[in-house]
Amino acid sequence: MKALKLGEALVKDSLITQKHLKLALERQVIFGGRLGTNIVELGIMTERDLLSFLSRHFKVPAVDVRQLSSVDDETISCLSRETAEKYQVVPFRKDRNRLYVAMMDPRSMTQVDELRFVTGFDIIPHAITELRLLYVLEKYYGIKRDLRYISVFGKEGEKEPTKDKTEEQLRKVKEEFADAKGKEEIIGLLLSHSGKIAKRTAVFIIKGDRATGWKSRGMNVDNAEMAVGHNSVFSDVIRRKSYYRGPLLKVTDNEPLISLLSGAPQDCLVFPILIREKIIGLLYADNGNSSVLDAGLNFISTLIAMASISFEIAILRRKILDL
Repeated sequence: MKALKLGEALVKDSLITQKHLKLALERQVIFGGRLGTNIVELGIMTERDLLSFLSRHFKVPAVDVRQLSSVDDETISCLSRETAEKYQVVPFRKDRNRLYVAMMDPRSMTQVDELRFVTGFDIIPHAITELRLLYVLEKYYGIKRDLRYISVFGKEGEKEPTKDKTEEQLRKVKEEFADAKGKEEIIGLLLSHSGKIAKRTAVFIIKGDRATGWKSRGMNVDNAEMAVGHNSVFSDVIRRKSYYRGPLLKVTDNEPLISLLSGAPQDCLVFPILIREKIIGLLYADNGNSSVLDAGLNFISTLIAMASISFEIAILRRKILDL
């Protein structure tokens, strides 16, 4: 039986949807990198969940990330910098005649045989994510990562928030949106919390074919008004009723936004704000023109959903008071 491609296997296991796969493949075309990396960048899966899947998919053990935090010099020296970079592997344990290595392609018997020949050890391959591998290649061999991977994975990349802590933080955010009384407070919460993962955030109100700046953090949208344009990033989001994540393309219809931002960011996020399936506004976010965003689309998506419900509650509250 022919092995399923990674994306197909993720969909088959119900870990992502076909829509998620399409978005990740589109992003991969623009930014490169492994499919799994793009899925993590989009916030669709955590790096931990992706690693667990890779282990099952490749039918090899997953590397224990705790073992990667302090690999001894003797083990690291079993592979030269050039060999580690060429094969995209990092050794993390040596046991007599066995060398345990984290590999990007653990099913590649050709690579395993070549590493066995080079090192003289029996090679025990383990699965690892691209994000984690690039981090440890930099840590132990000084092979520098692209800025993109540092932004997504963090400068140290060792720890993720615990589930309990994340759930507690999310519960507090939910309570804040539930208690919000009006549109100004709702938008303030949306900008405040989205600002935790983006340096610049703004909400634009959509009326007809015009986008008007409402509120912002880290940028100024006062008196900003622009045509949505047929080929702008705003029109794409409005037409599809789905978010956009990627570079702000230098096309004519994006020029007003590019001018407002004093340049075209290499990575930005535009999310529609809907009330009863009608788009009333757009949330824009980026980390500046020369940086990429941290992973966090699930978080932003949750914020947008909470804001939309809060808007509906505020509208109903006003209707009750007007009776």
